[in-house]
Amino acid sequence: MMDKILLLLPFLAACVLNCDTTGPTHGKVVMCYIASWATYRPGAGEFDLIDLNPELCTHIVYTFTGLDENTLTIKSIDSALEKGYSNAGYKSLVALKEKFPHLKIFIAVGGWNEGTEKFSKMAANPDLRARFIESVVEFLKLHNFDGLDLHWKYPVTRDDKPEDRPNFVSLIKELKEAFIPYSYFLISAIGSTKYTLDQAYDLPQLNRYLDHMIVLCYDYHGSWEGILGVNAPLYGLNEDDVLNVDYTLRYLLSHGVTPGKIVLGLPFFGHGYILSDPGTRNVEFGVSPIRMESFQGPYTKEDGLLGYNEICKELTDKSSKWTRHWHEQSSTPYLRDGERVITYDNTRSIALKVKKAVEYNLGGVMAWSVDTDDFKGSCEKEVDYVSVSYSTLHEFAQRYNRIANNPVLEGILKNRNLPSAAYLDRQTNRQTGATDVVTRSKNRIWLTESQSPNYALLHTIDDIMHLAMEEKGITDEMIRLLTEKSDISGQSNKNSSIYTMVCYFCFI
Repeated sequence: MMDKILLLLPFLAACVLNCDTTGPTHGKVVMCYIASWATYRPGAGEFDLIDLNPELCTHIVYTFTGLDENTLTIKSIDSALEKGYSNAGYKSLVALKEKFPHLKIFIAVGGWNEGTEKFSKMAANPDLRARFIESVVEFLKLHNFDGLDLHWKYPVTRDDKPEDRPNFVSLIKELKEAFIPYSYFLISAIGSTKYTLDQAYDLPQLNRYLDHMIVLCYDYHGSWEGILGVNAPLYGLNEDDVLNVDYTLRYLLSHGVTPGKIVLGLPFFGHGYILSDPGTRNVEFGVSPIRMESFQGPYTKEDGLLGYNEICKELTDKSSKWTRHWHEQSSTPYLRDGERVITYDNTRSIALKVKKAVEYNLGGVMAWSVDTDDFKGSCEKEVDYVSVSYSTLHEFAQRYNRIANNPVLEGILKNRNLPSAAYLDRQTNRQTGATDVVTRSKNRIWLTESQSPNYALLHTIDDIMHLAMEEKGITDEMIRLLTEKSDISGQSNKNSSIYTMVCYFCFI
């Protein structure tokens, strides 16, 4: 019975049958960032819009525009314009909505290379802010974008100007007010470390005006520290370690940020390091010293930064000397080849972060950036993908059957219109033994994991989002039913809470 459930039990999609959507059906935000410079990468790293899969995204954010040095108004800095392409990139992006009407297309202004000096000067002056905002509105109108991503990296912390903090709020507030008549959306990318969050942002005020905060939960560590570190740890190395995704999210929520406005940034890239001592037997994050210089990937050509497509290409190479490892404490994969080490995110670590986003009821996730996913499908699935698929499904099957076989909890299946375990068993394709059987039950559709060869990380987001949301829905429903049962039985609220929490623990 369990084997059949494992074959059939799906990554669940909360979609009405025969729905007319062209994008993700889980209802969460998936912001796909595109680096405009990716089109100039060599060989298989070259990314064009034809390579994009809009069905896996809800929003597309095109990076970057900048600020004119003289007027401090928005301007295009895409070098493609110099080659006579005019606005071809913008037009092609917006044209995607004709075939994929679910999409929202944003333009981002800023980025690390654009710096902070011009932003700081503009935001400090009401007249310059007004001029910038007017230019943004005209830019969005001209190119038919749906909104703006204000990607100022970072107020206060880069140039040590405390006045940036209130000025940033003024800029956001006035932008939002100017956007209202046109129904434009306003989002902003914000830093993830406690220091940056404390120094740069008045979070309650930003929460009032932004439609979404894109939290850049990566680059927590890097070669600048002189020791080996994890790019995007889900958890810290110890209780006092605040440089991790879970701490960042809890910090934002504790400071009054609406969960649905938070979009968790996921890195589709890793960091490469060279150990100071090539003879190091066992590497230790936060301890092992590294050289300041690093190595480059064949596509990104940037010291210490490798796209997932570059990393998985190495792993697909049968002659590769990289050995795979998993750092349990931070929930991170890493590779080692002698003195070289890569910390990165793969399907397993991305899945865990997506589940964390669902656990905290966040608005969704962001991918930086889709042009470094395995968008051409050149790589074999990592071993960890099998771990995600089967271990996660196995756990879900156990939990599901616990409900299906418990007369007290069986109402959950009825309330959520889910089929029984026995019904699923009967729907197995006995002739082909296929794992892609679709089982329908009223307004629910059950799907197996994606078999698409490309976009391993984006597909993982879609697969795990469905499963995580269904799990959470079942858990919430179970708690509600158990609480109601306790109340009807006349038990005290204290006992009801204890009973609910005990059962919640057992279920998880």
